[in-house]
Amino acid sequence: MRVKKIIKSLSIFFIIGLVTSIIIQSCAIKPLAWLPPIKPELKGVIAENELLNSTEWIDLNGWYGPEDIAVDKQGNLYCGAHVSKNDFTDGRILKINPTGKVSIFCKTNAWVTGLHFDKNENLIACDQKRGLISVDKKGEITILASHDKNGNKFLIPNDVDIASNGIIYFSNTSSKYSFSRKNARKILLEVKPDGGLYSYNPETEEVKTVIDSSFFGNGVAVSKNDDFVLMVDLTKYRVVRHWLKGEKKGETDIFIENLPGLPNGISKRDDGSFWLGFTTRRDDLLDKIQPKVGVKKLISGIPLWLQPKQEPFGMIMHISENGAILKTYYDTTGKFVSEASSIEEYNGYLYLGGDLTDHIGKYKMD
Repeated sequence: MRVKKIIKSLSIFFIIGLVTSIIIQSCAIKPLAWLPPIKPELKGVIAENELLNSTEWIDLNGWYGPEDIAVDKQGNLYCGAHVSKNDFTDGRILKINPTGKVSIFCKTNAWVTGLHFDKNENLIACDQKRGLISVDKKGEITILASHDKNGNKFLIPNDVDIASNGIIYFSNTSSKYSFSRKNARKILLEVKPDGGLYSYNPETEEVKTVIDSSFFGNGVAVSKNDDFVLMVDLTKYRVVRHWLKGEKKGETDIFIENLPGLPNGISKRDDGSFWLGFTTRRDDLLDKIQPKVGVKKLISGIPLWLQPKQEPFGMIMHISENGAILKTYYDTTGKFVSEASSIEEYNGYLYLGGDLTDHIGKYKMD
């Protein structure tokens, strides 16, 4: 009887503690109501298929989170990685040679997301503790930019691309929250403008704001002729475009919108078209609660282990230079490609990244 009473008392204390925690956490978020557009039907060019089921894996020897991938002139792959599936507080930049051997290129002690080589073969990267960084051939780190001209910090620098004139373009998801799984969910539910798209001039070391604010700003890609730069707005299921040349220079518009999934990384092909990777497909429940502020506050307060998990669902798109969908590739089971946070095309293969995966996907193109 005494044991039963102790168990009952502990259960009551646990429930009280859980409810108290939910209330406190719910008060820490002030989301906006947003009504998502009606989700497009998966038919025609976006009809489901299983084209990604032939994807092979490059194992990362216990590391997780190759959010973005870069390839050097010798065919070596580079990616950021964190120490475990749920621990993003420590990380490295890994180097994978053409035989699949994994080594540590740089000990960053932070998760690194976006990666891109500059003309001097320095690895320009987005570091979750430092901001925009440059890593030389020896693995030495130089901080390029940690905040904008107004003092707004790059707390979640996300992706990077480089124009032909050497100007570096990079996104920052937030200047309010540092990266954590909890904060990522909070940004997704708040639907508030934050972060944005920025440029960095290596010659003058000047940081400029290109697009002031984003909605979970993510992937970045500069067009083939440097006419425009693209940034993914993950929360809004769209990609925005900022014109760098021509009659529309300085203007920002919508490149593609109402996508059927949560868009993540975007990269340019040699022909000027783009690859767009997705975290997962759209969730009907998420779309339904986005207009409901109270429900979003309640869900935000629930511990992560009780919240809905990300659905494993592989999806990538080939998009024209004008924003038309040319082809869609899927793994609806999520067994071969559970997510595609980035896509790097090299030597007839697509290399697919993931925030939570312990491998890089390798898909042979037709």
